[in-house]
Amino acid sequence: MEGEALENIWFAERYRNLPPVAEEHLRLASHAYADDAKAEMHLALAKAIAHGNAVVQVGEYRYYFYKNRLPEALKVAEACLLTVSAELHLPPHWYEVTPADADFRGDEPAHRFYLFVLKAYAYLLLRLNRLVEGSLAVEKLLELDPANRIGGQLLLDVLARIGKDDYDD
Repeated sequence: MEGEALENIWFAERYRNLPPVAEEHLRLASHAYADDAKAEMHLALAKAIAHGNAVVQVGEYRYYFYKNRLPEALKVAEACLLTVSAELHLPPHWYEVTPADADFRGDEPAHRFYLFVLKAYAYLLLRLNRLVEGSLAVEKLLELDPANRIGGQLLLDVLARIGKDDYDD
């Protein structure tokens, strides 16, 4: 089975474990997207009901990301990294994780999800002009994913081009 299909199965398991009331609050938050106070109230309720559920965290992340509220999205990405780290019995801090901690080269959906969350975290750091931290997170991503299946190399390439124009090569 392809990696993306496995990830969907892994995520679907978290969705099955989502209490119906939390699911309803996520739905209401999406309908209230234009009303920040109302949407955030529903997100907070979903989070209180299903704290640590990846479905809620992804919903919250997307809300802040698409609202261009990147500092808040970064906090959610950090929380999601902690949630998945605990589930996988990894060190709690991404910078402590090594390739020996898990088979990040395989197709295990939870491991791939961890890598995608780390990529999102690195991307947000770069967007927030926290270039040193972002670079370290990208380097960690590539250490865990040396085949670049998650696409972290692109972030490093963009970082390397800072200060150069399109004709510098």
